[in-house]
Amino acid sequence: MPLYVLARAVVALLQALPLRWVARLGRAGGGLAWWLDARHRRVAIRNMTMCLGQEKSADEIRALARENFRRIGENYACAVKTAAMTFEELQPHIEFIDEPGLRPAAARRENANIVVAIGHFGNFELYARIIPIVPGYQFATTYRGLRPPSLNLLLRTLRERSGCMFFERRFEAKALKNAMRAGGILLGLLADQHAGDGGLRIPFLGHDCSTSAAPAVFALRYNAALYTSFCFRIGLARWCVKVGRRIPTHENGHPRSSEAIMRDVNGAFEEAVRCDPANWFWVHNRWKLPKKHQGQDQNPEAHPPVSREDLSKVAQ
Repeated sequence: MPLYVLARAVVALLQALPLRWVARLGRAGGGLAWWLDARHRRVAIRNMTMCLGQEKSADEIRALARENFRRIGENYACAVKTAAMTFEELQPHIEFIDEPGLRPAAARRENANIVVAIGHFGNFELYARIIPIVPGYQFATTYRGLRPPSLNLLLRTLRERSGCMFFERRFEAKALKNAMRAGGILLGLLADQHAGDGGLRIPFLGHDCSTSAAPAVFALRYNAALYTSFCFRIGLARWCVKVGRRIPTHENGHPRSSEAIMRDVNGAFEEAVRCDPANWFWVHNRWKLPKKHQGQDQNPEAHPPVSREDLSKVAQ
């Protein structure tokens, strides 16, 4: 209960302040976390060195990692504030780029559903706030609940103000399946996290890692067009939500394999990371080895992966 009361107080404070003030407070909090959170600081520097060490010096990587912490603080604080803002209030702070033409395709209802592979880029909670930009589809996504339940309820209350449907992937699989079968769903799926031993082992930023097949599975199973999308920070409390490339799910009239589809998704994610390295969530241990090669050396993560069991429950 004390934790819930504290969380409610922080939410109330952030939502009462102007957005730019919230962004500055978030950046300051991220800067403080850089000095206090040695474990995640090491994870970020290790990941950046592994992926960017051939093109950036140690000093450049350290500066990027420090800015990454500031961005994460800014993004989380702003996500709390923007959750309480109307779309009209948000418009001055968001640009939307749709070069592949997702909106015209959605207006023509070319597919029963649309799946968008998203990741932890910028203020990724804004994906759910662009509903008026793509009319004709109901936005939806999956999540894994927090503990204690009171914090999970608080987070869900914040998110559901957007009009986006949120499905807990362990317990609400049937409801999501029914929604997808009915059609008219634009489903955003986070696909840039370690997916456990059941994930696909494919390259990302030059190194093999476990990758969730969820975007490919849902797109194939529910007659959905598959896109990528990214949120880029373009200034203090200002973001650009960009629709990335459309990923082909069929070739010569036949379904492509989930691995081939997700290789293309990872390729699009790589381009987004390299466009602005500080914008991505480097503090996540993305390149874990399979458990059989690690023994008991596992790092607990703030964002639990989608397991094959979770995926099969939701997508069937």
